[in-house]
Amino acid sequence: MTPETRKRILIAVTILVAIALCLIFPRVLAFASLAARELRYFWWLILIAVVGIYLSFFAGRKKK
Repeated sequence: MTPETRKRILIAVTILVAIALCLIFPRVLAFASLAARELRYFWWLILIAVVGIYLSFFAGRKKK
């Protein structure tokens, strides 16, 4: 399995988990909708998500 394939699988699984959470827990969908409408108030959530994604991919990786 190539790194590119692994990356695509990870992205697909992440999207599927987000969709599943919205379907299983309607309040998650309501919160996501509110966050999308009131983006100016929830910019910090985006910042936390970006930092989390960055750390999950690049933390602890050896420099080449």
